[in-house]
Amino acid sequence: MDAIETLTVAPLLPLPDRWQVPRQAALLQEARAAELSGGPDGYWDWAGRRLRWQRPWEALREGALGDIRYYAGGRLNVADNCVDRHAEDPARADRHAIIWEGEPGDVRRLTYRELRDEIGRCANALKSLGVRRGEVVAIHLPNLPEAFIAIHACNRIGAIHTVLFSGFAPDAIRLRLLASRAVVVITADGSYRRGRTAPLLANLREARQSVPQLRHTVVINRTGAEPNLQLSESGWTTLLDSMATECPCEMMEANEPAFLIFTSGTENKPKGVVHSTAGFLVGTWANVQWQVGPEQDDIYWCAADVGWLTFPIQAITGGLAHGITLFCYEGALDYPEQTRILDSAKRHGVTKILVAPTGLRMLRAAGDDVVNSRRPQGLRLITTQGEPLDPETAEWTQRMFDVPLVNAYGQTETGSTWTYPVYGVDALKPGSCGTPVPGHACLVVDDAGEPVPAGTRGNLVLTTPFPTLARTIWDDAERYQTAYFTRFKGRYATSDEAVIDTDGQIWVLGRTDDVINVAAHRISTMEIESAAASEPGAAEVAVIGIRDAVRGTVPVAFVTLRPGADPASVRKGVSAAVERGIGGIARLGQVYISAALPKTRAGKIMRRLLREAAETGTVRGDITGLDDPAALQAVLAAVNAA
Repeated sequence: MDAIETLTVAPLLPLPDRWQVPRQAALLQEARAAELSGGPDGYWDWAGRRLRWQRPWEALREGALGDIRYYAGGRLNVADNCVDRHAEDPARADRHAIIWEGEPGDVRRLTYRELRDEIGRCANALKSLGVRRGEVVAIHLPNLPEAFIAIHACNRIGAIHTVLFSGFAPDAIRLRLLASRAVVVITADGSYRRGRTAPLLANLREARQSVPQLRHTVVINRTGAEPNLQLSESGWTTLLDSMATECPCEMMEANEPAFLIFTSGTENKPKGVVHSTAGFLVGTWANVQWQVGPEQDDIYWCAADVGWLTFPIQAITGGLAHGITLFCYEGALDYPEQTRILDSAKRHGVTKILVAPTGLRMLRAAGDDVVNSRRPQGLRLITTQGEPLDPETAEWTQRMFDVPLVNAYGQTETGSTWTYPVYGVDALKPGSCGTPVPGHACLVVDDAGEPVPAGTRGNLVLTTPFPTLARTIWDDAERYQTAYFTRFKGRYATSDEAVIDTDGQIWVLGRTDDVINVAAHRISTMEIESAAASEPGAAEVAVIGIRDAVRGTVPVAFVTLRPGADPASVRKGVSAAVERGIGGIARLGQVYISAALPKTRAGKIMRRLLREAAETGTVRGDITGLDDPAALQAVLAAVNAA
């Protein structure tokens, strides 16, 4: 493992007085006292009591990492906690739960009382379509108020929901519908993105042709052009208008599955990560508390896509659990201008923003003078997660906006971010992910599982269980154990590399497997390769992620040709195949046509050599095990000729 020297240079700075939040400090002291007296379980007992239960739990935790149950025997409902209890509170019922802005500029607002009524109608509508407790409903929507409504309608009746990224191409949608066994899907006719209309309904119709278990589609008319509904399709408005607002909440056992979210693995088949009812609710309540520190007058914007788990964590579940006002935006954060995120925040009085590092780098590229002229005056916090944050961007953000920048780290599988400086309390070191928040513990270890010294790169592992940790992989319990708990016994393997510096600050460096982060979306290189290989002229394809100033990481492909194939035609065809098979989020930054690919004697492609070649134009790394040096020369020739 390599020692990392540069990360210890920046000092750990206490918060200036203007950034401190005494109420947050007092609550954190209370939480840490619970952890001190009762360990992590003592803390999770304290956190669980912040929510409303229909029946108290019998055991706080059963089992250990890899096989856990939290709040066993307890009964609650997520929609009841996130919406009903606020709608029943006279002080909160008429507070805005959601302020929404579409990319064209249209605006809608829903109070907690109105949101509860719409959720009730949608829940009754799902029941009328035959959806039963434990069945799966797919949510194929962009950032619309209906996404909040549909998800909590599922929570209300005990249906399991899965969110499908609205930018997916038909093949990616089909794969996830089949894997989830969804019986109903909720979609929109289209959505606005960069001034164009994305064809959601058309993509879904193409995908569902080979999904026999899907019984019905509910279509939201987003664009105003009435879609010609087909058999087994219903219009959202027509369906909901005929439904009553009253729909009782199902009492859910704490460990019943609430939803599954598909994340790319290192195999072609995406894995459906299953999160529990109470564990996810309690954990995301805590996540938002420490990362965002909700205050009564906050308008909080989680500037992420509903298909990225950050949005359910920070907005749909964790955010609403606090009863605050959430701002939601439909389109691209830099359209029609690079400062759209600032303009929208200013227009709606946003006080706190979560945005991926890619978004901060896009703002920085706009120039200091432009950003300063558009800066929202009431902003108190910027928080970020989803991909590594470079110290330069972190320092620029804090200087430009004069607010703390909380950099957080978590994964789809962890169900929340778990290491970051607590907002309004903890000292900051630009670019680091702070230290584990209450209820979590980690180590950085070498390949043998032994802890490494401070400042040394190693494997990041979690050493104690916690409620938001995924409970299994849908239909593949064995894969769950193999993927996360086999390599380091008794520990959860994140498959990320990290460093803990001499101040105890955690720096997450990136993936150790073949999953890459593109603008904060996890995509499997295997899934991209599978799509690219459908190009008839491609003999072999290897995809790697390389650093990019704006997107953080961008995928590039190395391709060898079939005999007689035209290089220009294959290059174009591979790019088109990836966009057709996965969507624009996986757009290739470059396609290199090479005479050969570097492999080990066992036939494994040496992707680290491809990455170095693509990023630097040369290879100085260890080539031990390389079977044919001529293959490496072919790769370098392809890169340098591009």
